[in-house]
Amino acid sequence: MSLPPNLGIDLDPVRHPEGCRPGLDCERWHIAGARVIDPAHGVDAIRDVFLDAGRIKAYDTPPEDFAHARRIDAHGRWLIPGVIDLWARLREPGAEHKATVASEAAAAVSAGITTLCLPPDTDPVLDTVAVARFVKRRAQLAGRARVLCIGALTQGLRGELLSEMAELAEGGCVALSNTHLPMKDLRLTRRALEYAATFGITVIVRPLDASLSRNGCAHEGPIATRLGLPPIPVSAETAPLAQLIALMEETGARVHVLGVSSAAAVRMIERARRDGLPLSASVSAHQLWLSEMDTDAFDPNCHLLPPLRSLRDRDALRQGLADGTLGTVFSDHQPHEEDAKLAPFPETEPGLSGLETLLPLTLKLAEDGVLPLNEAIARLTRGPAEALGLTDCGGLAVGQRADLALIDPDAAWSLDADTLISAGRNTPFHGWDFTGRVSHTWVSGRLVHGAAEPAAS
Repeated sequence: MSLPPNLGIDLDPVRHPEGCRPGLDCERWHIAGARVIDPAHGVDAIRDVFLDAGRIKAYDTPPEDFAHARRIDAHGRWLIPGVIDLWARLREPGAEHKATVASEAAAAVSAGITTLCLPPDTDPVLDTVAVARFVKRRAQLAGRARVLCIGALTQGLRGELLSEMAELAEGGCVALSNTHLPMKDLRLTRRALEYAATFGITVIVRPLDASLSRNGCAHEGPIATRLGLPPIPVSAETAPLAQLIALMEETGARVHVLGVSSAAAVRMIERARRDGLPLSASVSAHQLWLSEMDTDAFDPNCHLLPPLRSLRDRDALRQGLADGTLGTVFSDHQPHEEDAKLAPFPETEPGLSGLETLLPLTLKLAEDGVLPLNEAIARLTRGPAEALGLTDCGGLAVGQRADLALIDPDAAWSLDADTLISAGRNTPFHGWDFTGRVSHTWVSGRLVHGAAEPAAS
């Protein structure tokens, strides 16, 4: 597809709420009596919060000349930093029959996600600044969540020639990745890490050996054997991870390991971090709840990559999250049209629609005592901000960008796949019960989800 030229635009995706006065009401808010939970700054207290000009202006005492602010009575609710989703496919450009930036950004803000990080496997591949500008322009037109681009590590993601890495970083890409696609050889991988280290660029790696995982769709174990499903062994994750750690020791590159799925990988990452390597790691929300047992019913929504592994692996992922080895939880959002999940299990397209379950599943971990509430929120806010070196989001300090989510902690609800806002209804969590729901979301101080009370005089 053809892309428009650089439009020279402000990339903040904001719009004026209906009926407000631009430059005044739209940018001034009084959030009254919320329980402010900000793990990045160690805050957990009942506060009044004042927003102005897209920033957090003050706490408790309104700034001078703060007339015409819109007010939210937030007593009994939690105010947290906007969730940062580290890896979410939005399907645009190139696969708009599955979803669009607009449809997925709307789903994101309904679930408290204010920042979406888009992987580079779009069509065309996100290996030029022009594609990044196109995506960000689409996000601005949608007027919902902010979209940050992850650039391609190699040209066309073919793993043969390095992309213009420095140019992509200067053009606004927050990290570089080759997704799960293989590099030509380890020499090229080492060159990429050396180059990234020189320019201070974060590299996101999804360790998956192409030869060990080829045609696989389920965890190698007794269930896959009984069901006759092609297996993917744990070594498909740990073998490339071991190579990566060896190269990091020689290059000093800052790397984020995305989507850890096994106990063995958690142990390797813990050891590497203890040795002082600049390595961070994440886990997808569904891996913390589902296991190979869920593939027993041949539910195509459980066809995922990496696959759902054993209960022992799931428990190790939870422990790694609790002790900080895994610093981020992300959605691994992959919306699909209905037909993509109608074939026999091995022939369906892998992936689930995860935007609207990212926050609920993580809060459920706190509810079940896996980790404290503030730590659960930290894995969605502070964790991804630190992994990507983002300094203007992930917290609620005065002066920071006003990306916020207000949660009703007592709201009980059940997930209905048919009512998801995302264009992808492919979720294995249909019918699951949750407690706690987002009532309001702000992006750069603009209300993009929920309703405000009348403006104060």
